[in-house]
Amino acid sequence: MADPFNCSEWLVDRQVEAGYGARAALLSGDATISYEELLDSIRAAAGGLRRLGVRPEERVVMILRDGPELAVAILATMRIGSIALPVNPLLPPRDLVAIARDARARWAIVPGDATALIAALGADAPDLIALVRVGPGGPGGGGPLWSEVIAGHGDGDADATSAESPCFWLCTSGTTGKPKLAMHRHADIRTTCDGYAREVLNVQPTDRHLSIAPMFHAYGFGNSLTFPLAAGAEAVLEPTRPPTPGLVAALMQRYRPTRFFAVPTFYSALVASDIPDDTFAPLRQAISAGEALPAELFHRFRERFGVEILDGIGSTELTHIFISNRDGHAVPGSSGTPVGGYAARILDDDGVAVPADTPGQLWVSGAAAATGYWCRRDETRRTFVGDWVATGDLYSVDADGIYRHLGRRDDMLKVGGEWVSPAEVEGVLLGHESVAEAAVVGAVTDEGLVRPVAFAVPRPGMHLDVDDVLARCRDELAGYKRPRRLIVVETLPKTATGKVLRADLRREATRVLADAD
Repeated sequence: MADPFNCSEWLVDRQVEAGYGARAALLSGDATISYEELLDSIRAAAGGLRRLGVRPEERVVMILRDGPELAVAILATMRIGSIALPVNPLLPPRDLVAIARDARARWAIVPGDATALIAALGADAPDLIALVRVGPGGPGGGGPLWSEVIAGHGDGDADATSAESPCFWLCTSGTTGKPKLAMHRHADIRTTCDGYAREVLNVQPTDRHLSIAPMFHAYGFGNSLTFPLAAGAEAVLEPTRPPTPGLVAALMQRYRPTRFFAVPTFYSALVASDIPDDTFAPLRQAISAGEALPAELFHRFRERFGVEILDGIGSTELTHIFISNRDGHAVPGSSGTPVGGYAARILDDDGVAVPADTPGQLWVSGAAAATGYWCRRDETRRTFVGDWVATGDLYSVDADGIYRHLGRRDDMLKVGGEWVSPAEVEGVLLGHESVAEAAVVGAVTDEGLVRPVAFAVPRPGMHLDVDDVLARCRDELAGYKRPRRLIVVETLPKTATGKVLRADLRREATRVLADAD
């Protein structure tokens, strides 16, 4: 077998073997788990899963909030050569059962008190052999308690996997359609740790990570698990979902992390909150991904908290961030430049490279790309083409090699024969002092024409004057780019990872225009 490699062993065992076993690895609530204690727990869980009958390459779906149990379950599953599949525990049982059925998962690790979920999985996921229950809950439920799985002694050695062996699957987090399962290898973790985590973040053993993005998401998977462990650093694991600015302020004060990860919508909530201006004083870096960070939000956060945000773009298909800004060289409103080991190109609809400053489709090549989507032949062939991955994002790149996000391909609007980037219009809206969040979508009129419609969330304590905001749009945007209507809302609909549900907004915008006619 070429290149024997087990990422669980690489992440944790080598820290203990190097003499760093006493260092803290995970912090959660009042618990502090050292690398040596973490390794003991992983070995115990690996042995317990083997005794339970979990075999290499079988899928283990994990429906848990962030915490030591989820971290240990992921690493123990990888250790025995099985496939870890962490999923969003806040999804309704119907959706979680659909993911388990799609993956043909043989085992599920679930909260012990999730009675409705346990019943649904037992009734409608026929490939499941057993449910492992974590924490307090009712008796029975079709399987053992997690405490029983990790209590015994047995074979906790790493399986003889290779860098190419299947390791973990992650659900895509698109805002429309059913999630797809992106299949990743053991090598993909090492690639991102040696790439983005080392080149851009420069993670050191003295670092401590706090991530708003949860571990079931590709972004949080690196932030809270693989990146800190690979460097012998620490991770704060917080189960509360959804988080609030007040909670983050308390976590910052209690744990004093050096690196903070969030998405643009949460950075907007932080700026609009009443938390102290020195909340983020301990940070070396603040990082944003998930959606493009508007330039106005970059400036607002830096002016208030004194911290520069490093925006970047990543994807489930490519494991983590592949284009990023760098310390001291951040360009507001941009994604930055490609991370080492990745190549990027921007092509038109015919597959021809576009000139500088011209919109096109972003294609990326890198060693951390997934091997494809599970049981999605057509979608795999459309997305993974040779060495390249079609990201579905529209970008431009300037003469200095700076990449700028223009929106998802499906989000672009064609108005009067001209293309309109929602990101550009949203940036103008956010430039108004009373706007905290903004989203622009295309509404279809009765005549079948597309018109830009904007949604805006007011900043707390401020009145949002619609006419004044639209006047700003008239001053700064070409006529065809200006919103036909501006709808003031308390919140924008979002996914669990903070992405705006634009399909919901499009339906509402179309309804509003129809009612107005």
